[in-house]
Amino acid sequence: MGYGGGRRAFIGSFTSAGGRGVAAADVDPGTGALTITGATDEVPDPSFLAPAPGGTVLYAVSETPEGAVAALDVTGPAPRLIGGPVPVRGAGPTHLALAAGQVITANYGSGSVSALPLGVDGAPGAPTVLEHTGAGPDPERQEGPHAHQVVADPGGRWLLAVDLGTDSVRVYDLAGGAPVLHAEAVLPPGTGPRHLAFHPAGSHVYVLGELEPTLTVCRWDAAAGALEPVHRTAVLPGLPAADASSRSYPSGIAVAPDGRFAWVAVRGDDSIAVLALDEGREKPEPVATVPCGGHWPRDLSLDPEGRRLYVANEHSGDVTWFDLDPRTGVPSRAGSVEAPAASCVVFA
Repeated sequence: MGYGGGRRAFIGSFTSAGGRGVAAADVDPGTGALTITGATDEVPDPSFLAPAPGGTVLYAVSETPEGAVAALDVTGPAPRLIGGPVPVRGAGPTHLALAAGQVITANYGSGSVSALPLGVDGAPGAPTVLEHTGAGPDPERQEGPHAHQVVADPGGRWLLAVDLGTDSVRVYDLAGGAPVLHAEAVLPPGTGPRHLAFHPAGSHVYVLGELEPTLTVCRWDAAAGALEPVHRTAVLPGLPAADASSRSYPSGIAVAPDGRFAWVAVRGDDSIAVLALDEGREKPEPVATVPCGGHWPRDLSLDPEGRRLYVANEHSGDVTWFDLDPRTGVPSRAGSVEAPAASCVVFA
């Protein structure tokens, strides 16, 4: 809850492509419709956002060659920059997470992770940078490391960093505050992992491949901080897991709060893939695909109640929302709002 006392959403977008930057929106409690209340372009290319607990502060990466993270006050109709963007000492940060009193960024361009301690006012401090090493078989996309996402595990003890360039997920220990490399889970060469999501039970992790449209199921041992790949599923029905000719590039994944379904946004195919999760949580089955409502869905997210799905369509410049059938998990388009160069939508 925030400005006006109701549910709010925040949309990130690429200012270099005509986006508004960080936009705030009210969420209609009955229909899920978004109404933009204001925006700021003070942060260049804020491609991903993360709200702080309490809903009054929002953090944004600045996906630029210099790379920065910024804190914004979101208590009013339009987000307002707190201080200025803080350099992360990494290039092209694409994602961020709040964990262990820090804001942590995944720096795609430089293949690193940066951890910035948060002051009592919520402002980020000087970063600690952890460099990744390695490469993959794709000479254009995997010539070196490309950290794409950072996610804290449900218990907050561990940080998982997805690296598209090295076909792996690194596990960092947060027990002492700053991240310390603990382990690395290796995926099949050429997978190009982009994002992951935890099952709500906390026992499994679903890793989404971008270069190969696959979902790799991993068992998660929270006591040991161990990630073990156990199964791989093609995201789109009828599409082989390693179809090199495919022009489909999965981007984002969301898992239902009750653990019954997963949804994947697929660019190029411009679709949302629906996968049913079995009771054992290890063999997802593709059950349907529906149009994403626009072009080039860069990310998707569930509302906090898990009743609706929101898709940020970057190239068509909109955020489209869908009602979810509680029995089948299939989305049905319910509406959209203009959002030029949209990159993500999050809720507070």
